[in-house]
Amino acid sequence: MRIALAGNPNSGKTTLFNELTGELAQTGNWSGVTTDKKEHDLKAIYRHGQENIKIVDLPGAYSISPYTSEEAITRNFIKQEAPDVIINIVDTTNLSRGLFFTTQLLELNIPVVIALNKQDLLDKKGISINNKKLADTLKCRVVSISALNKSGLETLTKMTFKSAESKKQECFEPALATKISNKKEQDHLNKKRFEVVSNILKDCEVRDKKSEELTLSDKVDRIVVNKFLGLPIFFLVMWGVYWFSQSFLGGILSGYLNDTLFGEIVPNAVTPILESMEINPFLSSLLVDGIIGGVGAVIGFLPLIMVLFFCLSLLEDSGYMARVAVVMDRYFKKIGLSGKSIIPMVVGSACAIPGVMATRTIENKHERKIAAILTPFVPCGAKLPIIALFSVVFFPEQSWIGPSMYLLAIFVIICSGLILKNIFRLEYTQSLFIMELPEYKIPSLKNACKSMLDKGWAFIVKAGTIILLCNTAIWLLQTYDFGFNVVEDANLSMLAYVGGILSPLLVPLGIAGWQLGAAVLTGFIAKENVVGSLAVMYAVSDTMLEAGDSPLFAVFTPATALAFMVLNLFTPPCFAAIGAMNSEIGNKKWLAIGLTFQIVTGYTLAMIVAQVGMIMDGTVNRSFTTAIIILLIEALIYLKLVHRTKKQELELTLPT
Repeated sequence: MRIALAGNPNSGKTTLFNELTGELAQTGNWSGVTTDKKEHDLKAIYRHGQENIKIVDLPGAYSISPYTSEEAITRNFIKQEAPDVIINIVDTTNLSRGLFFTTQLLELNIPVVIALNKQDLLDKKGISINNKKLADTLKCRVVSISALNKSGLETLTKMTFKSAESKKQECFEPALATKISNKKEQDHLNKKRFEVVSNILKDCEVRDKKSEELTLSDKVDRIVVNKFLGLPIFFLVMWGVYWFSQSFLGGILSGYLNDTLFGEIVPNAVTPILESMEINPFLSSLLVDGIIGGVGAVIGFLPLIMVLFFCLSLLEDSGYMARVAVVMDRYFKKIGLSGKSIIPMVVGSACAIPGVMATRTIENKHERKIAAILTPFVPCGAKLPIIALFSVVFFPEQSWIGPSMYLLAIFVIICSGLILKNIFRLEYTQSLFIMELPEYKIPSLKNACKSMLDKGWAFIVKAGTIILLCNTAIWLLQTYDFGFNVVEDANLSMLAYVGGILSPLLVPLGIAGWQLGAAVLTGFIAKENVVGSLAVMYAVSDTMLEAGDSPLFAVFTPATALAFMVLNLFTPPCFAAIGAMNSEIGNKKWLAIGLTFQIVTGYTLAMIVAQVGMIMDGTVNRSFTTAIIILLIEALIYLKLVHRTKKQELELTLPT
């Protein structure tokens, strides 16, 4: 038996799915969090003796007639795969909108059970619903639940099994279930459907409070979504999150892992054991310096990442992140995008892969391509070790460096959008932005902990697989030359040759060295590799990387360190995220355009940061001239592309 969960965005479908199945699918207070259907077995405690029960979480939909790609997924599954029964999750605080979709589901001849969710909020809003009258009117079972508080779920599953036995659903309003031949008939039917829903509400819903009264959320939004205060408030919020996760709790825990666990306990415990076993010095060095040193340098930042994910989950659950999309809409409109494009970027703050995948929620095809190209610019969890390392070493007193990377990301995204808009102006069309703003609520600590542990475990798995293999490969490549002879001088190794190919390109950034070229290359596999690679290549522990006498001071100045950090943050993401870009963009030409644009953007931004920093430090060198030449070439190419676009526009306006 397959049970489909269908309902409007933000109605609580995924929260219910997680509780019924024990999964940890991402939830959020905005539409588009669920971008594809998810399927899992029903928990044993809710089976009531039944076996082989699958729960399918479908993307949010406002109508069975699809307007977005998510609604198309929902429509196609329900109509083509015909689940045994549909649980229609309806937000009781917005019953009118939910019932519009309900009336369409009731016409599909599939058993439907209506789950009136968010019952815990009804009393606060002064709303009461007559469930029996609603069930009699719609001719289906109606169950009150609170997915968040786990109330009513046993009754819901019992009623679902009973409905599934009937095999069909009686249509409560046969006049609505008519075939549509044109848009005019569709519009007429929708007017009639709204009228039917309005009559149902009059009979079944009672509201004590007047809708004209301002709620607490409305009053808060007058400040948080204010066009002047919105962006500064967002920066202050992110600064607070970063301070707590990097300088306070996360920093304390990370310090223990770096200084004590991987700095003393693990190496001091492993080294004597290896010596007593008379392990070959080569293998001993591989284990201690290559594996423990490299992986430990990355794992040492795990507390910073977990605490940050915990804080971001609280912000999402509270309803604030939906406001960020509204704040950014006025800026994104200027570059041909809508505020809905910020949603993939918020999701991408955890990982670029789901962030890029979330761009499929954007209706406009061209906007979707641009959003997929720009989303990886947002600092994701994999980039946090890079931010943390360089912030701690070179800017220990400047707590604003970390959160400023988010502000810089916004600036880069807006500027990049303007550039792409001017180059590809012919393909731009105006995009509408409709965003549901949920009421503010006290976030769930349990859900935040689940999200933190889930993302933390994913980070550990990556460190134990991809990063482990990459750091081992780095150690081996710098140990051997191309004749597979062990080299005393790492400058003669295979890695030195490979990194040396990229090294000249780093000169305009004020830095040089094959080690840095190799570190940038490993970042394309996984951004966390940059930190681990530096630890392995400079043969230091993660403690020494962060110490006041860190060997990194011999490689970077504060200005060039900031430039190297920016380079790794704003060049193309890891291979897995590039694969997601390929899938969502669906065009090899546009993928090539996107990757080229990301490389040029990250490189140019890092070059500007380095040169401005060196001017401020009074350490300008020959790289300044090279940087100016590169910037002039880029400017000429940009002007030529813009001129070509204007010429094409002119040709289109001329009479044939």
